[in-house]
Amino acid sequence: MKKPVSFVSICIVAAVLWLSLVGCGGGGDAGEPATAAYVEEIETWRTERVEGLTRPNGWLTLAGLYWLDEGENSFGSDPSNDVVFPEGKAPRVMGSLVLDHGALRMVLQGGIDVTSNGHAVGSMVLYHDGDEEHEATMLAHGSLTWYAIKRGERIGIRVKDSANKDLVEFKGIDNYPVNPAMRIEGVLEPRESGETIEITNVLGVVSRERSPGRLVFEIDGETLRLDGIAYDEDDDLFVVFGDRSNGKETYGGGRFLVVERPGDDGKVVIDFNRAYNPPCAFTKYATCPLPPEQNILPVSIHAGEKTYKKPGH
Repeated sequence: MKKPVSFVSICIVAAVLWLSLVGCGGGGDAGEPATAAYVEEIETWRTERVEGLTRPNGWLTLAGLYWLDEGENSFGSDPSNDVVFPEGKAPRVMGSLVLDHGALRMVLQGGIDVTSNGHAVGSMVLYHDGDEEHEATMLAHGSLTWYAIKRGERIGIRVKDSANKDLVEFKGIDNYPVNPAMRIEGVLEPRESGETIEITNVLGVVSRERSPGRLVFEIDGETLRLDGIAYDEDDDLFVVFGDRSNGKETYGGGRFLVVERPGDDGKVVIDFNRAYNPPCAFTKYATCPLPPEQNILPVSIHAGEKTYKKPGH
């Protein structure tokens, strides 16, 4: 059985999978690292961050998000469809997506070429990304892929295009200069096992996410706290936070951060040089979690990624 799925859990899984490859970097000596080696480490991390973002199925490929109505929902590239695929990338009318009290099936018109996991498919049941028993059904036609997502009680279709304009025109992410002083030692104040915190996403959907504890640290002599999220005792902590730079130099909806679990001494390293933008900073088709009120810091964090500016804007 899959772990319980929510819109935040998808962000956690994506962050953990990516950071398991590039490294979280929170461990090692507790003191300030050697500047030259540390700067190189962060620059490497940033390069790998961009490589992950620009993968053929990364966030920059998002080309559509359509919420389904109960009953029949037509799909294809014609603008009259309920689910509209990018023009010129798919047949004008491909078939229907039929939603029946939470169950979803695809009904294809004859002669339409659609594959799933490399195999040609016809009309079939589709599983969404919130299904606890099955992986989401991934479908493809040409450069397009699409799958069902569930956010709260709503089910929608997310469309990706490996030749999407946002991906083709991507020129990189602006960052603050690496500042070793923003790699801060703190402690984790643990919570009772199973305790949760409330998280709201950009759609206004609220969920309760398991929080193993609160990160406590200091900046300029001021004690600050951030609630972390994790499924299991061994998972790193996923943090959605805001600060006074949001909407000015950094993305208005806050940023993400991953912090390694503490050792036996309870100490953690909160490295704001690794603060990164949520998918919503790059595309309007994401459904990102927003910082809970207690995670909005009363200071400006001049470290990590800045606001993403699309080419031509």
